[in-house]
Amino acid sequence: MSADVTKVDQTPGDQAPDGGTGGGHDTSTQGPPVGGAPARAGGIAGFLGGPLGRNAGLVVALVLLIIVGIITAGDRFASPENALTILRLGSVIGVVSVGMTFVICGGGIDLSVGAIVALSSVWATTVATQTLAADFHWIVMVFAALAVGGVCGLVNGVLIAYGRIAPFIATLAMLAAARGLAEIIAKRRTQIIRDRDFITFFGGSVLGIPVLVILFAIVAVVGWILLNRTTFGRRTLAIGGNPEAARLAGIRVQRQTMYLYILLGIACGIAAVMIMARTTTGTSTHGTLYELDAIAAVVIGGTLLSGGRGTVVGTVLGVLIFTTLTNVFTLNNLDTSTQAVAKGAIIVAAVLLQQRVSRTRST
Repeated sequence: MSADVTKVDQTPGDQAPDGGTGGGHDTSTQGPPVGGAPARAGGIAGFLGGPLGRNAGLVVALVLLIIVGIITAGDRFASPENALTILRLGSVIGVVSVGMTFVICGGGIDLSVGAIVALSSVWATTVATQTLAADFHWIVMVFAALAVGGVCGLVNGVLIAYGRIAPFIATLAMLAAARGLAEIIAKRRTQIIRDRDFITFFGGSVLGIPVLVILFAIVAVVGWILLNRTTFGRRTLAIGGNPEAARLAGIRVQRQTMYLYILLGIACGIAAVMIMARTTTGTSTHGTLYELDAIAAVVIGGTLLSGGRGTVVGTVLGVLIFTTLTNVFTLNNLDTSTQAVAKGAIIVAAVLLQQRVSRTRST
C-alpha cells in the first residue's frame, strides 16, 4: 500500500501524535511506502508472489490432500457426511484464525486465543448466566461470551499499544491468567448447557449446511470486506508494514493496534459460542492449542508474520488444509503426535517459502 492511499482515507480530525495532521506531511516523497512492500516482479515470479498465485498454490495443496484422502481412506473420506464433518470441525478455529489474520497483519501476535475461548465459554455457562438466559433468552449467553472475549482483547490491546509491552509477553500473560480464571470459575468442572433452544439453533442446519459452517462463512466474508475494502483494513496493513511511516501519515497507530486485539477477542467470543453449541458444555479445557492452529493457518495462508501483508481467503484455505490433514490422519488411525509433527513441518516450510518469495520480490 502506498502512503498517498492512506492519506486519502484519513479523516480530517485524525491528528498525528506529534500534533500535526496527516495532511501536513508529503508522504509521497518521504521515506518508503506505508505498506513497506517493494514493487512486484513480473512474469511467473510476480504471479506466484501475488495473491492469486499464493491462493492457487493453496488450492492445489488442498486438492492433493483430498486425493490422498480418497486413496488412503476411500469412501469414508469421500462421503458427503465426512465433508460436512471437516467443515464443521474447521469452523471454530476458522473464526479465530480470521481474527488472528488482522492482528498478524498489524505486526502483532496473540498466544492467548485458546484461553480466551475457554474463559468465554465458562463465563457464558455459569449458573448465574444460564439462569438469566432462562428468564429472558439464550441470547444472553451469546452476549456474555462476546463481552468476555472483547474485554480480554481490550486488556491485551491496552497493554501492548499503550503499555508498550511486547505482544508475545502480554498475550502469554493473558494465556495464563485467562486459563487460570476459567478453572477457578468452573472449579475444574464441566458446565452443561441446559437451554435446549440454544443447542437446537446453533446445532441445526440450513439447506443441509450446518449453522456453524454458515457462521464461519459470514465471519470470513465480513473479515475479507473489512481487510480489503475499508479504511480500517488499509490502516491495519499500513501499521504492520511500517509503523513509523503510518504514524507520519496521520494514523493513530496505538489506537488501531488496540482495535485489532479487541477484534480478535470478539472473534474468540464467537468461537466460544460455536464450541459451546458443538459440545453442549463450557469448560476450562476448551481452546487448547488454538493459538498454534490459528497461527499455522494464517501463516500457511500467506500472511507475513512480520506484518504488512495478509489475506483472509488464504487463511480460510489454510484452515481447510489443516482440518483436512487432521481428518485424513484420523481416518488412517495415525496418532495425534504424528499430526503435531506434520503441522510443525508444514509451518516451517511455509515460513521458509515466504522468506524465499520475499527475497525474490526484493531483487
